[in-house]
Amino acid sequence: MQITIKGHQIDVTPALRQHAESKMERLNRHFDHLHELSIVLGIEKLLHKAEATILVSGKAMHADAVAPDMYSAIDALADKLTAQVRKHKEKLTNHHPEEVRAARYE
Repeated sequence: MQITIKGHQIDVTPALRQHAESKMERLNRHFDHLHELSIVLGIEKLLHKAEATILVSGKAMHADAVAPDMYSAIDALADKLTAQVRKHKEKLTNHHPEEVRAARYE
């Protein structure tokens, strides 16, 4: 998975970059077919905002999180993306056993 991290009116320090990358690596544990992840970190007035768009085969998922500090915004963003990826994977999973499908068509 290719991760791109940009700052909007903020400098992305190596510590912020490392924290974001380590949090987003969790997504690969849930779903292997993740292609590209783009993260934008920024500040709006007194709140820190983290936005991400992740490209999965044929679909783009977007999430954003706002928090008093950037590290907690990244943590909240990672939780939101994890939930979206799990839901996407659940939709792709076939929940019908072979016996039920075979009996249905007889």
